[in-house]
Amino acid sequence: MEHKYAVTPRSEEEKEKVLKRLKRIEGQVRGIQKMIEDDRYCIDILIQISAIESALKQVGFSVTERHMNHCVSDAIRKGEGEESIAELMKVLRQFGK
Repeated sequence: MEHKYAVTPRSEEEKEKVLKRLKRIEGQVRGIQKMIEDDRYCIDILIQISAIESALKQVGFSVTERHMNHCVSDAIRKGEGEESIAELMKVLRQFGK
């Protein structure tokens, strides 16, 4: 996805934190694959799916918070806040689907 705003680089600590969460989620997905292969109880699988969805939402909230604190606030300072907020709101609507 192309955008016209400058990207504020993440610190190594920020990257590590998000990547650690994503790797944990990746492991959970592999766990569900194994559960399917092993014909595990459906409710157990659904509980794991719910945990993954929750974890992904938390990553999304973290990325959203960072975007608002850096990119949106920078756009507001440059007088481009309306466009930046509209872009963010468009993406946030997708979270509700």
